Amino acid sequence: MTAGGGAAGLDPDIEAWLRAGAGEPTPCERVIETSISWIFLFPERALKLKKPVDLGFLDFTSADKRGWASRRELAFNRSAAPDIYRAVHAITRAADGRLAFDGAGTVVEWAVDMRRFDEDAVLVNRLAAVDGAFADSLGRGIARFHALAAPGIAGGGAAGLRFVLNSNAHLLRGEAADLGSEAVERLLAVTEAAFAAAATLLDRRQAQGFVRCCHGDLHLGNILLEAGSPILFDCIEFNDRLREIDVLYDIAFLLMDLAFRGVPEAANRVLNGWLDEAARVSGPAVWDGLAALPLFQAVRATVRAHVNALEGRSEVSRRYMAAAEGALAPSPARLIAIGGLSGSGKSTLARSVAPRVAAAPGAVILRSDEIRKRLAGRSPTERLPEEAYSPQASVAVYGEMFAVARRCLAAGRAVVADAVFLRAEERRGIEDVAREAGAPFHGLWLEAPVETLLDRIAGRRHDASDADARVLALQSRQEPGPMDWLRRSDANTPDGIGDLERPLGLSPRSGANQSGG
Repeated sequence: MTAGGGAAGLDPDIEAWLRAGAGEPTPCERVIETSISWIFLFPERALKLKKPVDLGFLDFTSADKRGWASRRELAFNRSAAPDIYRAVHAITRAADGRLAFDGAGTVVEWAVDMRRFDEDAVLVNRLAAVDGAFADSLGRGIARFHALAAPGIAGGGAAGLRFVLNSNAHLLRGEAADLGSEAVERLLAVTEAAFAAAATLLDRRQAQGFVRCCHGDLHLGNILLEAGSPILFDCIEFNDRLREIDVLYDIAFLLMDLAFRGVPEAANRVLNGWLDEAARVSGPAVWDGLAALPLFQAVRATVRAHVNALEGRSEVSRRYMAAAEGALAPSPARLIAIGGLSGSGKSTLARSVAPRVAAAPGAVILRSDEIRKRLAGRSPTERLPEEAYSPQASVAVYGEMFAVARRCLAAGRAVVADAVFLRAEERRGIEDVAREAGAPFHGLWLEAPVETLLDRIAGRRHDASDADARVLALQSRQEPGPMDWLRRSDANTPDGIGDLERPLGLSPRSGANQSGG
């Protein structure tokens, strides 16, 4: 995306008219140019015009096609961003040559009329805002957006992704002189192998209803933060095969983008918020789809590679190609279980460990508190009645955790199980899951002084745990029995986490990298 300069390819009379104010007294302040659009910025509005380009996956080469795409852009974005998208205007030319919006003359161009917003509030410019709680709510919000979306019929399945792979290959090969033919062909080959392995799963997910009318271009540059809430905008309107897609392929763009920009912790929180929320609606088949996540992320990174190459940013393009290959590199599944009394720091440690035990976006966190709420049909922070914590209910919670962990491991995804695990049979149960899957297992038992436990419980806000001082007292009176899990009393300090890096094989923490495209 670039700003300023002339709008090459746009009728000079239309450009001059828009820059002068398009009939209004306030002139255009500047023009932003992308690979497919020009956006003319005014103090209170933005006018977006399509470029007359044909990239294979889109065709804007006639005014009629640009008008069709503009009307669809307005219609499709109204659901998620109704306050931003206002209207579509025909730019008309009268017999005397004067230009106007929606006049009686000949239609020569089309413009999407939008409310101007603070560009610095777009998440690509606000990475620090994508912290733990916000990232979790962002993932959940996107899952709700997917749940409300209409079923898709044009894309999805193996055939839908095949269209994208063919487009990616054509566009990358067109830039091979700058990107390197060997690197391009290597990436395309490993992607083809991953696609062949996932094709049956992709078709099964399509049959299961996971193909919806999604956003289609869900990266950080298309999410606005206003009044503390995310707003999804600029969805795909020009090709139904790129919009009617697998919901996991949709969220994979955001996950890839966060990891690429050096914030894997945020990517992991988005993933786990999305999974927990999606499982409430779609059931256990959600977890099976994780086997396709590496491929989905690789394809998304490849899309960014050819977009950046088209915009003349070859170095950034090469970094996206490397990210695509990295997403497809082997990352063996393993299981880490973290137990301890309420307030011992299990969830905090799980969130620290999960992004670092597997390839981005890291491990699936299975938290018993969230599972209990999900089984009860309640939101994560809604308090449950006492009967929801009966022995029978707890057996069901652990049973669900074990079942989901099996599915995640079978899909090749690492798992971090977060529960009290006070009873020996619960610990044996999660160990059996790893053993049956042939996955490495690590058990951690966290301890802390009672005063610390009470302080942490009292300080919780908007959390899935309902534990209070009474629950802690009940736990404290139970003897966990023989314990062969690794005991830690300082695991949530920097030194304590560092002490776990070698036994758990944690990857090093990475700093934010904001030079991406």
